[in-house]
Amino acid sequence: MGREKFTGTGVALVTPFTKELTVDYTGLQKLLDFTLDGNVNYLVVNGTTAESATTTEAEKAEILSFIKKHVQGRVPLVYGLGGNNTQQLLDTIASTDFEGIDAILSVSPAYNKPSQLGIYQHFLHIADASPVPVILYNVPGRTSSNITADTTLKLALHDNIIGIKEASGNMEQCMSIAKHKPEQFILISGDDLLTVPMISFGAEGAISVLANAFPEKFSEMVQLALAGNFKQAASLLHSFIDINPLLYEESNPVGVKALLERFGICSANVRLPLLEATSGLKNRLEKLL
Repeated sequence: MGREKFTGTGVALVTPFTKELTVDYTGLQKLLDFTLDGNVNYLVVNGTTAESATTTEAEKAEILSFIKKHVQGRVPLVYGLGGNNTQQLLDTIASTDFEGIDAILSVSPAYNKPSQLGIYQHFLHIADASPVPVILYNVPGRTSSNITADTTLKLALHDNIIGIKEASGNMEQCMSIAKHKPEQFILISGDDLLTVPMISFGAEGAISVLANAFPEKFSEMVQLALAGNFKQAASLLHSFIDINPLLYEESNPVGVKALLERFGICSANVRLPLLEATSGLKNRLEKLL
């Protein structure tokens, strides 16, 4: 698996819903066309931003099938497969059709807060079982536990673990990974606003929420940074600074779905326990646009 497949901008796709809260495949097709026209490099299906916590196994399979048929191999697909029950996750891997999937993105176990050795063993089992490469996902703000740099670097030695989406916000930790990682291991920014500085010390791009709504602009920023044009990349980054916090104010993907509704891509509907963006949030997003 060439690391270049996951260099650049990956979009953490939302799952559009109808007003009845069924999956909106018309909206999903519009979103796929919109992001692909924006020159993104790959798509992430069934990640946190896709509200994977509230989609059923049948819906997940249908969404993946729809995206594979629509994308037709134009860009690589990364499929979100993570959880805090290791054996259940291994069973899911065993029953998943991986045709057309280029890698999985596996989030660190949430809620049960395993030790670093527990996290290490969890991912070793996932990597051994997965027929496609594994990208680790560290997001302590959601999981309540951090994958330390030392644990990441130990996992990076596994042949089937090819990278990490780092969303800890801990730049010293990210720099340590960049400094000590094997050359083929990919460091990916999991925080949109930290993408340019992370690329400056060794990251190879981002898996982005913003890229749902601003695929072309975000992709241009990433490509400029990868080419070493950091002044121009920073100028584009600055345009996102005010809007990015609003995307998370009422939880992700509430804010970005409000933007997508504003752009005519899909509705702002989300499933409980999330609620659609308040009128106040929508008004502030509108003012920034």
